[in-house]
Amino acid sequence: MEKGKVFLVGAGPGDPELLTVKALRILEHAEVVVHDRLVSAGVLRLAARALLIDGGKRQGEQERIQDEINELLVHYAQAGRKVVRLKAGDPMIFARGAEEWEHLVRHGIEVEVVPGVSSALAVPSLAGIPPTCRGVAASFAVIAGHRENFMRTDWSLYAQLDTLVILMGVDNREYIAENLIRHGRSASQPVAFIENGTTPGERVIEATLSAVAAGQVDVESPAVFVIGEVVRLRRRLRSRQFAGERVA
Repeated sequence: MEKGKVFLVGAGPGDPELLTVKALRILEHAEVVVHDRLVSAGVLRLAARALLIDGGKRQGEQERIQDEINELLVHYAQAGRKVVRLKAGDPMIFARGAEEWEHLVRHGIEVEVVPGVSSALAVPSLAGIPPTCRGVAASFAVIAGHRENFMRTDWSLYAQLDTLVILMGVDNREYIAENLIRHGRSASQPVAFIENGTTPGERVIEATLSAVAAGQVDVESPAVFVIGEVVRLRRRLRSRQFAGERVA
């Protein structure tokens, strides 16, 4: 039997209209889709012909579930199926796409990467917070804020960059803010959390770095955490206020 193929596809930040044309075409003809928990229902509906398999991770079970995902991808590809590994945002940005790619190659499976619109860039920008802006910010960094990464992160390397965009950092926001302040970042610098970005449930919470460090900012995952003077631009770039928005 001829082997199938696995497409590592970026689903974008949530809004189905932000899918690439290529991703849409592949989803419409997919036979099996193994998707992340954060892939929106609107995007999944586009894979109408496919068997949908939830590959979402659960705290404490990430490695076991990842092993199961790897086995599923190989199993269905070896059975000659057209398989999509569908990841929120871009498959190569904090999504273990490279690890899955390597695993598939070791098993002789053909792989094609289909980049997606990363939530690190799209979510702040659509909320009125551009990561860079002439005269305000000339540099930015995207950081993984989950515990596995931040415990070995040298925060002094990021303290002086203009804009920081932190993914998966809601649970550890106080620790992150404390360490940035400790390494010289201004405690009064504005920050924003964009919950459920690009979806009807989007909510933007503005605060300061000191308020985050003090545990005064309530926010729910998933949210993109943005730190920098570019946050101040939002009030100028967005002419209307959103329901549920507040400043801490």
